[in-house]
Amino acid sequence: MADQEKRLVDLSHVIEAGMTTYKGLPGPIVCDYWTREASAALYDDGSTFQIGRIDMVANTGTYLDSPFHRYAEGIDLAGLELASLAALDGIVVRKPHRQGLSIDAHDIAGLDVRGKAVLLATGWDEHWRTDAYFENHPFLTAAAARLLVQGGARLVGIDSHNIDDTHARARPVHSMLLGAGVPICEHMTNLGSLPDQGFRFTAAPPKVAGMGTFPVRAFAEVG
Repeated sequence: MADQEKRLVDLSHVIEAGMTTYKGLPGPIVCDYWTREASAALYDDGSTFQIGRIDMVANTGTYLDSPFHRYAEGIDLAGLELASLAALDGIVVRKPHRQGLSIDAHDIAGLDVRGKAVLLATGWDEHWRTDAYFENHPFLTAAAARLLVQGGARLVGIDSHNIDDTHARARPVHSMLLGAGVPICEHMTNLGSLPDQGFRFTAAPPKVAGMGTFPVRAFAEVG
């Protein structure tokens, strides 16, 4: 009965051809490599198959950053342990963007984050696929990131354009979290459907060597 009461909550955006995730980066090209019509001639029983092709930069849709994204000597996607990506105890930190764009140390202080996925819910995903999404977005401060590292957070996610303040020509939050081996999941969505705690979080990218970032199907198991 307990298993029947559990539900899965999708926390990822859909990847669509031509979409813009980050201004200045190209949108994905999604097409057929092998069409059903072309494959029909290869089979005698009416079978047809499609093999798709996608050309995209790694920072597309809802994606996860590994340390290699920031540091040349850091762990890449293939080196990430599943224990740092899957079935993590989760906690939501809620700071609606209308109450201020910065998530600071006082918003994190006192929370037990050790070994947990800490998901920053700002509601900024309401602007997804609009020009407003890229400007004046919510972000985590360096002081708050330091607390998360000191507290032993396992993964940090946000439903915003960037976990750092992009008005500055520096990325202290990426540097601090990834330097401590804490993966970052950006461009999340639907965090409002989660309880504050009591769920398990997963965001596992493909096991690709030599890459630091890739889209994920982030989700939570609640109940």
